[in-house]
Amino acid sequence: MPSYTVTVATGSQWFAGTDDYIYLSLVGSAGCSEKHLLDKPFYNDFERGAVDSYDVTVDEELGEIQLVKIEKRKYWLHDDWYLKYITLKTPCGDYIEFPCYRWITGEGEIVLRDGRAKLACDDQIHILKQHRRKELETRQKQYRWMEWNPGFPLSIDAKCHKDLPRDIQFDSEKGMDFVLNYSRAMENLFINRFMHMFQSSWSDFADFEKIFVKISNTISERVMNHWQEDLMFGYQFLNGCNPVLIQRCTKLPEKLPVSTEMVECSLERQLTLEQEVEQGNIFIVDFELLDGINANKTDPCTLQFLAAPICLLYKNLANKIVPIAIQLNQIPGDENPIFLPSDAKYDWLLAKIWVRSSDFHVHQTITHLLRTHLVSEVFGIALYRQLPAVHPIFKLLVAHVRFTIAINTKAREQLICEYGLFDKANATGGGGHVQMVQRAMQDLTYTSLCFPEAIKARGMDSTEDIPYYFYRDDGLLVWEAIKTFTAEVVGIYYKSDQVVVEDQELQDFVKDVYVYGMRGKKTSGFPKSVKTREKLSEYLTVVIFTASAQHAAVNFGQLFLGTYPEEHFTEKPVKEAMARFRKNLDTIVSVIAERNKNKKLPYYYLSPDRIPNSVAI
Repeated sequence: MPSYTVTVATGSQWFAGTDDYIYLSLVGSAGCSEKHLLDKPFYNDFERGAVDSYDVTVDEELGEIQLVKIEKRKYWLHDDWYLKYITLKTPCGDYIEFPCYRWITGEGEIVLRDGRAKLACDDQIHILKQHRRKELETRQKQYRWMEWNPGFPLSIDAKCHKDLPRDIQFDSEKGMDFVLNYSRAMENLFINRFMHMFQSSWSDFADFEKIFVKISNTISERVMNHWQEDLMFGYQFLNGCNPVLIQRCTKLPEKLPVSTEMVECSLERQLTLEQEVEQGNIFIVDFELLDGINANKTDPCTLQFLAAPICLLYKNLANKIVPIAIQLNQIPGDENPIFLPSDAKYDWLLAKIWVRSSDFHVHQTITHLLRTHLVSEVFGIALYRQLPAVHPIFKLLVAHVRFTIAINTKAREQLICEYGLFDKANATGGGGHVQMVQRAMQDLTYTSLCFPEAIKARGMDSTEDIPYYFYRDDGLLVWEAIKTFTAEVVGIYYKSDQVVVEDQELQDFVKDVYVYGMRGKKTSGFPKSVKTREKLSEYLTVVIFTASAQHAAVNFGQLFLGTYPEEHFTEKPVKEAMARFRKNLDTIVSVIAERNKNKKLPYYYLSPDRIPNSVAI
């Protein structure tokens, strides 16, 4: 009788193992096997991190194995089991891999296909078509869209983390990481001890130094020592945590009535301010988004305030960017003066502090929350709803949405909810942050997520004119590496543009993002469909770059781009493409390391060895 060797790999995360009974059935082109209990005498099967092998003998020839069915039945108490993969050695000596990387809960079952990625048009066998359809039907019931707040991108329909499908919840280890990292951040910033400092006026600039007491790294130390200087202030707009707002000024706005005489002492080329604008030496950061946003009033004993400043910056003869004029609100007038470097020291310093405060609010709520976290969640929900696990685009993207929905759900529970951390510690708490997202949605476009186009739209693309914009330089390298990789993967599975057009699952994924995530707004520029391999490659690059590199640049990430610990792909051409992708990323790491070697303030946030695959890793 035919005999198969079945190898079962259990996950290594906390509580991944199980004591329940595990049964296996094989479905082949010539028949189906009976259920087989996978059990070895005097052995503790399916322990955390274990790889166990079993011999399975069947009564008759099964033909080509098409599906593997796994069932879990209660032994004593229900415990979830995380199955990484199953490998099958056939009677002919062939090995077939069945990736899983999912939890099996309760008395559940799961049906797996082999690891070869397949488009719907590749499936000609009824049972495989049926499996594909049922998987999506099940997922669409589990992953439902919900409006958390009017005007927001739609999010997952779950009130709290435990309501999420088990496969996208934090595992216990990652959940503990979330709690520990949050607690450690609070400890490092002395939040508990100094909360009163944030809720009342500060009497001394030395109070700032207390924030840095327990943070020790090159960047924080240099910022602590130089934060009051104009050079550091300008540098942060290029390479700080929010390097996406600064743009070249092509015309002085009427709402900022600054003249040559006012800033003459800051101009180094003996030109008028208008001439400096014409030569491309003037830059601007406008916080118009904050105009009219309600300041936090959740604590009646604490008065909080918001500004909506306009900051004019100048590229000096050393090609460094420095501020030359600041107006703290949008409408000019006697009650809204323009502050200058020639003003009294602390007047100018306080004006810069207001700008930096406004920058913080936009960074946290728009650049970070909306444009990386919430956008990535949209991609993630659409992915699970419209692409089966066997689809090559699902296999490509799943690592880049890992834990994204979970961390966003936690944020809605603990951070941006009513009475959450935003309400306690931010001047935009109490509803202001919600207003900001609603406004910023008007400017959230597909093109603005395409890194090269976004840089060019702000007039910041010239490396010769703006030589110290490392966010741009490194971001372009990473963008091109990702785009080269996605183009290779697309080329493997889509032999023509027509195949792209006819892939209904792919088109449904793209449509879901547009209709639900972007609320069907034509002005967003998000495509309703993708019609060419080139456009598909670009779209996938947007998804991956937003979740990995862009998030790392504005949130200071720590690892993993280019590494895929869950092996969803089994085909050699894709694995070779992954290897080339990693090699390209290694080259970028070397280039960035060489540039940073002698810099007092190195920029490494977009070094691929510090970029997580997703916003939650």
